[in-house]
Amino acid sequence: MPKMIERSEILVDIMSERTATATANVKIDLEEAFSAHHRTVFRAARSVVQDAGLAEDVTQETFIRLHNNLHSITNEEMLRPWLIRVAINVARNTIRGQIRSNARDENYVKQSGMLEAASVETDYEEAAGVNEIYRVLNEIKEPLRSCLVLKQQGLSYKEIAASLDINETSIGTYVARARSEFAKLYGAAGR
Repeated sequence: MPKMIERSEILVDIMSERTATATANVKIDLEEAFSAHHRTVFRAARSVVQDAGLAEDVTQETFIRLHNNLHSITNEEMLRPWLIRVAINVARNTIRGQIRSNARDENYVKQSGMLEAASVETDYEEAAGVNEIYRVLNEIKEPLRSCLVLKQQGLSYKEIAASLDINETSIGTYVARARSEFAKLYGAAGR
């Protein structure tokens, strides 16, 4: 009788090894994983971010990461814990990113002095200044005006010459003359 028990134990061991091997080699289907674990992942994300919209974004990112790592997850039993861990990590990173973004925005506002609302007079003066610049630019003759504008936009002499079909060696002279004329006309306007 002891040999019979021993043989049945060996058979059970062999069967459990085959089952474990078969389970380990199961290919995880993304759609099935999404259907089975979407709610769990969403709840885990929402518990961290406290916002349904952000939790949905975190859930999507989690399943994107699953898609990218399907080849490395071979054990279906570990899928749910893996998804929850990834969802929590992505949610924490999302919160950290928002905190950093808010801090950057606050620093920008402090540095640029944007805490005060721009007054109507300031807006009018700025618009009048821009209009004056356009008026002065329109008084400068072509091709000087175009060379100046294109140079101010960051184009090289070669690019300016190609776009205006002018000799490249003349561009520097045209830009210098246009700057001089602009300064004279803009200064004559009382600026």
